[in-house]
Amino acid sequence: MTKLTAYDAIQHAAAGKITVIDVREAAEGKSSGIAKGALHIPLATLVMKANPQGPDFDARLGQGKPIAVYCAVGGRAGMATQTLQRMGYEAHNIGGFGDWVSAGGPVA
Repeated sequence: MTKLTAYDAIQHAAAGKITVIDVREAAEGKSSGIAKGALHIPLATLVMKANPQGPDFDARLGQGKPIAVYCAVGGRAGMATQTLQRMGYEAHNIGGFGDWVSAGGPVA
């Protein structure tokens, strides 16, 4: 699997070719903002939201697009990426929110 950078993810997100997920806790997103257009799915709820057979499945994940995941600095994004890959998704850890911002990503 090719490594996807935050810059790459920004370009793909702008073109509608990728889904971006912020796995930080709600308070973190409130204090700094989140990537524009990103889904906010905290790491603790990711398995429930990503399971297509589960009642809490987030249909926005079922579009067949690759997924770019970020957190505060990259650790939780790494865990989320591994989880998503085990579930059959094409997922990429793009690091932390600061990486997104430093690469010129828009913030909401």
